[in-house]
Amino acid sequence: MIKIFLHTLIVISLAPFPCAKALAQKNPRIGILTGGSSNDPAYRARHDALRQGLEKFGYIEGKNIFFEDRFGDGKVDQIPSLAADLVRRKVDIIVAGGNAAIRASMQASPTIPIVMGNAGDPVEEGFAASLARPGGNITGLSSLSPTLHGKRLELLQEAFPKISRVAVFWDPRNRGNALYLKDAREVSRALKLQFQSVELRGQDEIERGFRTSVKSGANAFMIVSGGLLNAHRTLIVNLSAKYRHPATYTEQDWVPVGGLMAYATSFPDLYRRAAFYVDKILKGTKPGDLPVEQPTKFEFVVNLKTAKQIGLTIPPNVLARADKVIR
Repeated sequence: MIKIFLHTLIVISLAPFPCAKALAQKNPRIGILTGGSSNDPAYRARHDALRQGLEKFGYIEGKNIFFEDRFGDGKVDQIPSLAADLVRRKVDIIVAGGNAAIRASMQASPTIPIVMGNAGDPVEEGFAASLARPGGNITGLSSLSPTLHGKRLELLQEAFPKISRVAVFWDPRNRGNALYLKDAREVSRALKLQFQSVELRGQDEIERGFRTSVKSGANAFMIVSGGLLNAHRTLIVNLSAKYRHPATYTEQDWVPVGGLMAYATSFPDLYRRAAFYVDKILKGTKPGDLPVEQPTKFEFVVNLKTAKQIGLTIPPNVLARADKVIR
């Protein structure tokens, strides 16, 4: 199993949050905001994981806690209005997944506690003053995704040493994606791989993006996850297979539906851990005093069925490093 251990070594005194008494006097209402589709099982799994995590702390939906689920359905421009709606409904905490949802929640309210279900780089994005003391009304978990491209591209190149030009698909409206792109570009240069940026702003640009990247010589793909691309996961996986080039993904959720390989943390695990933050805040801890956590475990997942379908062979030494193999 491939593991990276990163420690948040902070011991702090946790002062009571001003609204602790108010929260204790009622059944809290939790808003959950993500940019993906409500019809996507991967996003549903994240919301369900939060509920499961809270059950372990004694919170039972419909009995002593209530939820307001909001999905952006891949439409980044709709997320601010969804965040504003949660504020109007006077939720006690917002659990926001993804940079767009986190930013929209912060802009919608400077006082409602916000728990990050997954953020790429909270400090770089301006969500937190530091990982140790994020400050303000926000805390939660980082997925560390932007820093993982080196390992993803290394594994891709190790599995397919003949690749020479990687097309990276991303949404330029997603600020987190821009961090991914910067890191991927630097890693590609170090690995002596040609780098091609493919910007996608809507469904109509996806097929064209694949077609033009292949025409320009791309023989491998990297898909940077986000609300837009995740909403069209099936289309993108099918196009990757159509062009018969290896592809790596920034989230594990793509592999069971036909993606070739991914190296990432488990997002449901992050959301289960987010329940700890919700519980602490409901019991009176200031969100800004709770250190942002980073994941300690990453998994390498490979889909052998997809490899066979597109005529690719993954070397035994690479398969041996996989934590999970879909056959």
